Amino acid sequence: MRSTIHVFKFGGASVKDSTGIKNITEIIRTYAHHPLVIIVSASGKTTNNLEAVIQAFYSNSPELHDKVDIVKKYHFDIAGELFPEKHPVFDTLNNLFVELEWILEDGPVQDYDYTYDQVVSLGEMLSTQIVAAFLNDSGINTQWLDARDIIRTDSTYREAQIDWESTEENVQKKIVNDVLASNKLAITQGFIGSTTDNQTTTLGREGSDFSAAIISYCVNAVDMTIWKDVPGVLSADPRLFKHVQKLDQLSYREAIEMTYYGASVIHPKTIKPLQNKNIPLYVKSFINPGDEGTFIGPDVEEHYPPLVVVEKNQILLHISSKDFSFVVEHHMAYLFKLFAELRIFVNMMRNTAISFTVCVPNVPDRISRLLDILDENYIVKIEHDLELLTIRHYQEEVLRSITKGKIILLEERLRNTIQMITKDVPVMERI
Repeated sequence: MRSTIHVFKFGGASVKDSTGIKNITEIIRTYAHHPLVIIVSASGKTTNNLEAVIQAFYSNSPELHDKVDIVKKYHFDIAGELFPEKHPVFDTLNNLFVELEWILEDGPVQDYDYTYDQVVSLGEMLSTQIVAAFLNDSGINTQWLDARDIIRTDSTYREAQIDWESTEENVQKKIVNDVLASNKLAITQGFIGSTTDNQTTTLGREGSDFSAAIISYCVNAVDMTIWKDVPGVLSADPRLFKHVQKLDQLSYREAIEMTYYGASVIHPKTIKPLQNKNIPLYVKSFINPGDEGTFIGPDVEEHYPPLVVVEKNQILLHISSKDFSFVVEHHMAYLFKLFAELRIFVNMMRNTAISFTVCVPNVPDRISRLLDILDENYIVKIEHDLELLTIRHYQEEVLRSITKGKIILLEERLRNTIQMITKDVPVMERI
């Protein structure tokens, strides 16, 4: 039976400053008479800034404390514009930064991914404490919850897998029975969870959408809404292309395909939990909250314009054996085992008699570990600064327009999807 609970997810752009927090407060106020669970991401570019803290930490950089101070000043400035000088939220923020200092005082541990999760998760803790305090001060009865007490995962740091049974039990007890039953709104963090021994984990970059989908599934939500700085799901990234269309409706299947190929408007793992329970998903603008946005659900008539997805920062790895033997089944099995262990996602691949070529995202620490392992038995050549271009429902004239001025290094066509690895033509070659 469908509940009456709504789930809202607000991304970093919506809470990047005090004005944004005031704006989402008014959106929430409009729905505050409904049972509502609110998921909030880290504010603005906080995740990027905390990644810079980790890099400085592991490189023993003298700029480490300056990097921390950037994060600290940013959040205290936001809080200073929202609250009076001696508000309790300032003590809460101070305590969170003390926890960060404890982690940094211990010195780097070998497991980089473990440290990453302990540090980067601070962003969501900070943003949700500020938002929760402001909601309560604005007369909206809200209960802050620690997602690490709710989302239970394994210990795959940076890409944690969900323990669905334990998570569903936690959601029912801590959110539905404890908070919503008391006529309060629940607010918690996206992106983070914890293991059974209370070690913080994260669900993958931009994983707050997935957090909202997990909770939507567990409460059997009437719907889920992702609030963005765009009017809905668009046919292409408006920062890269001039003529884009808002899609009024998408089927679950098309949304899954788009996110699989890298569309950044929704996290790739978001759709499946919703589809399993036929929970509608809306992607709406927090700038113009009255607009309809995009509806994603079942039974949508599927007629779409060309949908373009661009993933930047890709590399091609050309892998061949040092003994000049063919790259055959046992080589492939070994290589894919490595990709899985290092959590390197293969976007495209091509096999020839003596080499294996793969397109993967350029995640420096993971690629470095891969190259170290392959060095003994393989020769690896790398092409940097590439783009993965995917067009769903492509048309030849659209394809020609988009690839003008680009070199196509690798191409694959399916029935209604084309993928290409491209790089820009050097300026001298264009003349």
